[in-house]
Amino acid sequence: IVRLDGVDAFGRANEVAIVKVPRALPRLIPMPQKIAGKQRLFVSISSIVRAHLAELFPGREVTEFSQFRVTRNSDLAVDEEDVINLRMALRQGLHHRHYGQAVRLEVSASCSAVLANVLLQQHGLPQQALFRVKGPVNMVRQMQLIDLVDDPALLFSPWKPAWPRQLVAGRSVMEQMRKGDVLIHQPFEDFDAVLELLREAVNDPQVLAIKQTIYPHRFRL
Repeated sequence: IVRLDGVDAFGRANEVAIVKVPRALPRLIPMPQKIAGKQRLFVSISSIVRAHLAELFPGREVTEFSQFRVTRNSDLAVDEEDVINLRMALRQGLHHRHYGQAVRLEVSASCSAVLANVLLQQHGLPQQALFRVKGPVNMVRQMQLIDLVDDPALLFSPWKPAWPRQLVAGRSVMEQMRKGDVLIHQPFEDFDAVLELLREAVNDPQVLAIKQTIYPHRFRL
């Protein structure tokens, strides 16, 4: 978000503007070797945009700039009894999650009260939902460094998961679960225990349905 002074070529004196960065652009840009030398240096795309704001608003004075991030309610409420096509309902629900009710606003620590209040009002949020961040507003973007810097010395050694302590290997998982709940902590405990449970369930004629909640694997550990 940018705060401007003066008027544009059409005589408009709008004070605030939002600069959108296309999602297709990388958030971290490697610096050329003639600048970085023997080092591996990266610059965030927000820093590049900030350095060239004057070119985006010719004739205007950029008096303030701040990154911001909005967290939205992404709950997916689907009534299985009322929908005819559950798959289609889930697909539509996932599409609309990006437009859910805003619940939190994060801004740069240096963001003025004027810009912060504009964003709060725009998203219908109270002051209690405002959080000031020292450093990058979205730290998730720094995960790109894992792929940009191919250096095994910067990574942890691959973790070899162990078989869950609550289960005896080689025995029926379903039989053991009948004696009590089994909590598996992944990725520290082997996912093969879950696969074995599914194999048993598929081949058990008394099993009528198998339901699971699947979460996306976003980042490499």
